[in-house]
Amino acid sequence: QVQLVESGGGLVQPGGSLRLSCAASGSFVSINDMGWYRQAPGKERELVAVMTSGGSTNYADSVKGRFTISRDNAKNTVYLQMNSLSAEDTAVYYCSAEVRRSFITRAVNYWGKGTLVTVSP
Repeated sequence: QVQLVESGGGLVQPGGSLRLSCAASGSFVSINDMGWYRQAPGKERELVAVMTSGGSTNYADSVKGRFTISRDNAKNTVYLQMNSLSAEDTAVYYCSAEVRRSFITRAVNYWGKGTLVTVSP
């Protein structure tokens, strides 16, 4: 089994910052892309940021310059530093990882259960 556990969500005032973490655990041989998605009330889940195992990144236009994704491959952990938060960033944030469980199987995408980020005065 593979588990992704997010942490770091909460309530923050507009203009504030939060740092999300997501740790992967279980039985696997490698992790390819790790990233963050979010889903606001009444909206579809959308990509926030993703990082390959080699360090390449991709960000949603709405978060460029404000959010930074990073990862510690030794700890199988991905982070999302969120600065200059606004009400539009309020959402449940989900961690995603492409995990390869053995050398003879393809990578499969796994999801965390999500962590709520609320930006409000």
